[in-house]
Amino acid sequence: MNNELIPANYLDGARAWCHVCYALHALAVVIGVIGASSVAGAFVFGIPSLLAVILNYIKRDEVKGTSLESHYRWQIRTFWITLCWLVAYGVLIVTIIGIPIAWLLIAVLGVWVAYRVIRGWLALSNRQPLSIAG
Repeated sequence: MNNELIPANYLDGARAWCHVCYALHALAVVIGVIGASSVAGAFVFGIPSLLAVILNYIKRDEVKGTSLESHYRWQIRTFWITLCWLVAYGVLIVTIIGIPIAWLLIAVLGVWVAYRVIRGWLALSNRQPLSIAG
């Protein structure tokens, strides 16, 4: 899809949905900070973030070829990368010796998740696309 062929109001609607998804992901991070779960755990297994990633998948085809595509991809990748690292850390927890290391890494992962949500949402607010490498 070419940006020149898409009406501005259509992208505004897609941008609004993207804001909703970032808000849901941010809510999951806050729940992880104030709740009994870890930030990463609340992000992957919490209803707000699960709902956001479902919305990301539903809406991503609508923004294909636009600057918003990077935001939908960013949120989806953040979710799946976090899940993969949590599984790896879960295996580490099973080894009794790895428990303290795993909990430390889960905390670091939570900071990384919060960074990704904040960085992405700020870029969206400034109408900037996100790079794949970021």
